Amino acid sequence: MSTIKLGTRGSKLALWQAEYIRETLEKGGLQVEIVVINTKGDQILDRSLSKIGSKGVFTEELEEQLRSGQIDIAQHSAKDLQSELSEDLELIAFTEREKVNDVLVSYDKSLRLDSGKSFVVGTSSTRRVAMLKHYYPHIRTVDMRGNLQTRMAKLESGVCDAIILAYAGVHRMGYEEHIAEMLSTDKFTPAVGQGSVALECAITLDLEKKAKIRELCNHAETEQQLLAERAFLRRLQGGCSIPVFGLSQKSGSLMGGIVSLDGSEILKETITGNNPLEIGEALAEKILSRGGDRILKEIKANL
Repeated sequence: MSTIKLGTRGSKLALWQAEYIRETLEKGGLQVEIVVINTKGDQILDRSLSKIGSKGVFTEELEEQLRSGQIDIAQHSAKDLQSELSEDLELIAFTEREKVNDVLVSYDKSLRLDSGKSFVVGTSSTRRVAMLKHYYPHIRTVDMRGNLQTRMAKLESGVCDAIILAYAGVHRMGYEEHIAEMLSTDKFTPAVGQGSVALECAITLDLEKKAKIRELCNHAETEQQLLAERAFLRRLQGGCSIPVFGLSQKSGSLMGGIVSLDGSEILKETITGNNPLEIGEALAEKILSRGGDRILKEIKANL
């Protein structure tokens, strides 16, 4: 079998993930070459994601190279992937999920969101901003784009008192010592796919390659969870700038919902079932029927 060309973004976290995939594939006897590709989301750092346009902001350039055959597979943080792929592309593996929580990161380890103390939190996520407004209106926020190292440097320079990040990235980059608080998934339900790495390819990729990559990298339980979450997101047509959240549990239950941009309304439901695609869509219908359709319309009008 020829060398597998693995496309990735160039941030330290993306490269860590690419190395992890390479090691996994090479242990299984494959040869792997990492190809670094710069994306729009990495280039434009002076605007929020919602202003750039959320669709494929971290994936478009990688997908073009999949189509042209310049790379065989692309690795993505699953939470950065748009809910609908083009018909000529497919996801073939989801790696075992890391702890899914959001974390409050600060050089002041005494900070707590529920302390009643007002301080400034940096985040570029509309979901996190809206949740802060809903649960902790005394907290002020400042927009914070850039890779994890850039954000940590901004935090250190005093742009904000704390930042909210996914535990997975903080852990993988060795910043765990700066976690002031692990946020509960009941309040801070994560973005769909958070904690897993997804592998994407063109549907024309050699079947033998595809099967071998899937065999070595796919974690069946995580895949079932993410299929449910992504079906929920797809039905709501939520891009990464829409404050939608979803988390599938091992028991087959799926918790998810939507929060208005100003934090005044939050809709959350839990549903249980055996078919991940069906429970994802059923949960979305439940949220839409409770007023989610109106909240979505308002969000899209204001982004």
